[in-house]
Amino acid sequence: MKNKIKKITYVSIILTILVVLSLIIGMIININRMYSEYKEQTISLKQTMPEQTNNNELIEDYEETSSSIGKTVDEVKNNTAHETKSEEDKKENKINDTKETVVTEQTQQNTPVTVIPDPIFIKPLEGEIIKEYSKENLIYSETLKEWTTHNGVDIEAELATVVKASAEGTVKSIKNDPRYGITVIIEHTNGYETRYSNLLTAEFVTVGENVIKGQTIGTVGSTSSFEVLDKPHLHFEILKDNEYLNPISYIK
Repeated sequence: MKNKIKKITYVSIILTILVVLSLIIGMIININRMYSEYKEQTISLKQTMPEQTNNNELIEDYEETSSSIGKTVDEVKNNTAHETKSEEDKKENKINDTKETVVTEQTQQNTPVTVIPDPIFIKPLEGEIIKEYSKENLIYSETLKEWTTHNGVDIEAELATVVKASAEGTVKSIKNDPRYGITVIIEHTNGYETRYSNLLTAEFVTVGENVIKGQTIGTVGSTSSFEVLDKPHLHFEILKDNEYLNPISYIK
């Protein structure tokens, strides 16, 4: 009886082992089969996908497809037409901007530039020049009893001789200068300025008045404290942008 029980036990164990082995073998076979199918599907997908398709194109296609979902055919056409028109408008605006730029440049090139000529000066009165312009070389002053520079020219003339405007301009100021006596200053174009000093009177013009070339602006006097011992004369200066010039080089 005991031997019979042992045989049954051994047979049960062997059968159990065989069942387990068969299950393991079946699982291995199923796994291999599933792996083969997965591999075949992967190869098939790679063959069907376009070679030149990239992620950006897929995303754009997806966005376009997504934006079209739920819309009618007419709505999709309208959107497409609107986008096409917008692109055309941008191109047309760009062309118009280019045309406007070209026209503006041509207009600027064709616009004549107004050139204002320098004034032409005349001698404010007739007479001998008794003291010349001297900005660098010193000239002896009988009144000051010393060597000094001289920023203008002294034109000899009798007392009360008429002094004329050397060029057209505007009377900037009329003053009694402590050094050069009664003085009339006239502004001209392009930064030029003329000064008429040692005058007896300047009642012929007023500040702000526009004067013409040759117009009477005063008379010769002897009011300059720096030149009181010299003969009666007009002290005449020409400046350009507040820089003194030699009047002889500009008087015609």
